Amino acid sequence: MERQIPKNVRQIGNVSDSPKIYVEDYVDTFFAQLSEKSEKAKAPVGAFLVGDIQSGADEDYVYIYGAIQMHDLKISGNEYVINEDTWKHAYEDCKQFFEDGEMLGWFVAHPGVPLTPDSSTIKLHKKSFPKKNTVFIMKDPVEKDETYFVHKMNDLMEIGGHYTYYEKNPCMQNYMIASRKKNGAVSPETVEDRAAQDFRDLVRKRGDRQKRRKTGGLMYAASACLVLVLIIMGVSMVNSFDRMKSVQSKLDALADTSGTVETRETSGSVTAVTSEEQTGDGQTEEDQSADAQETDGQSGQAGEEQSSNDQTSEAAGADSADAQGTEDQTGQAESDQISAGSGENGSNGVYVVEEGDTLAIISRKMYGDVNHVDAICRMNGITDGNLIYVGQKLLLP
Repeated sequence: MERQIPKNVRQIGNVSDSPKIYVEDYVDTFFAQLSEKSEKAKAPVGAFLVGDIQSGADEDYVYIYGAIQMHDLKISGNEYVINEDTWKHAYEDCKQFFEDGEMLGWFVAHPGVPLTPDSSTIKLHKKSFPKKNTVFIMKDPVEKDETYFVHKMNDLMEIGGHYTYYEKNPCMQNYMIASRKKNGAVSPETVEDRAAQDFRDLVRKRGDRQKRRKTGGLMYAASACLVLVLIIMGVSMVNSFDRMKSVQSKLDALADTSGTVETRETSGSVTAVTSEEQTGDGQTEEDQSADAQETDGQSGQAGEEQSSNDQTSEAAGADSADAQGTEDQTGQAESDQISAGSGENGSNGVYVVEEGDTLAIISRKMYGDVNHVDAICRMNGITDGNLIYVGQKLLLP
């Protein structure tokens, strides 16, 4: 069956050579684990490559979606030796985990060995993998360098680069889990290559920009609310000032009308009276007293309105604080909801990163606490816990 060229890829080196080599992300991670074992053991560690080779109209393609560790890679002098027992174990594992896969090359991690195959290595490859476009990969676990070679023109020709692609790969996933359990490994540490580090740095920078953009939006909204509150308070103060000025004018006018008096002589005493027994509009002294009391009442009402306006401003500020508190409680509730969820993700030993996940959230989902973050990082070659992305597949310790 013809395979579609993967779309979610990362380029490593110069890929202008032919054929085009595509290595699945799980396989690349497995190579890093084997390199770690080789560095610790100070000995070569090998693996068989599993995949398929397809020819297009103008280009050949090699897809490597599996790798099987060699049971025993021996070395005699400067020559690698793959015995019958190693081949037997490899065929059994390939049939069990990669039913439709074809062994189309091999991988060797060997400390301190030049990344150039000698004549004995070329001879072994031709004998073991005589088909055109089979692949040989050499890696230095100390310097973290690797070189790809392809069998063509009756020789092993170096390829300048390849692609790492990302897609569902349950076969390799199941093999890695079974291999880890079989060997009794406890969260083996992985080594990130330089391209993966650059990729994660790019993801982190994008996340920082989005975070700053979101923070700026919140600050803008808070500033707009504050300006609105100040405008409302200013309008209330202006209205209160106008009312107070109006009341003061009425009091001054009332004082002017009641200030004119005259005296007249009586039979034994001098009595102060108004210029008329009754004012010109027929209002008596009692009526004037009632008007004065009404004016005082209006003054008191103006004071109450001023107090009411001040309380309105305080209520507006309190509402703003309550709204902020509600928003914080909502964020906390969402965080608690994320922490509480478990779902079926990760039940098969591999967790697929979802939107909003962090390593702490994943550890709490899978184990009920955050004590497994370091183990997850070591298992998947993550040096910075913030550098995970949606859709990434993480092996669970």
